[in-house]
Amino acid sequence: MKYLVFSDVHGNLPALENVLKNEPDIEGYLNIGDVVNYGPWSNECVDLIATFKNCYNILGNHEEYFNNGVCNVEHPLVQMFFNKTYPDFTKKEATSKYKNSLLFNEFELIHTLGEKRYIFRDTEVNLENNIILGHSHQQYIRYINNKLLINPGSIGQNRAFINVSNYVVWDIETNEFQMKSTTYNLKHLISEMKSKKYPQACVDYYQNKNIY
Repeated sequence: MKYLVFSDVHGNLPALENVLKNEPDIEGYLNIGDVVNYGPWSNECVDLIATFKNCYNILGNHEEYFNNGVCNVEHPLVQMFFNKTYPDFTKKEATSKYKNSLLFNEFELIHTLGEKRYIFRDTEVNLENNIILGHSHQQYIRYINNKLLINPGSIGQNRAFINVSNYVVWDIETNEFQMKSTTYNLKHLISEMKSKKYPQACVDYYQNKNIY
């Protein structure tokens, strides 16, 4: 049985749809959080994920911001995105049901460790359990203390190459993890942001990123 393990969609519906198109044989889904904010389709992404059968949803920090109506990140660009995307958000009933963490097949699923800590490929961390997390937008599999630490990377906001979606396909019968990636057409995202009159600094954030 194959599970699609994904994180950090960030309102990027075309990127999510493209991944689904590339993985037609998936039988279950592990959403590791941050479905919303930044991109212009937060509602649509939440709705699409709600149609997934056999899906487990983890609460990301951006779901927390949307559920509470407050973003406590001081960075001005993050505030610009939140102030643009949050007023149109209508799916709090769904995201309020996302779990802080879950145990699944001998793995703890959690958006990140500690207080919104970024866990990168080289971050020093001690593990007591096998963990799947997101948040850092970096894809990796690490072995620490004979435990596995897995980050599927970001579907919708890859910080190295903005038009690349990273994710993992997990065969839970063989316990094989496949690190996968695909590209999507960034033009649709930029066009929608401009149509919805995003602040220019937000549009520039995506336009100025590297393309694969």
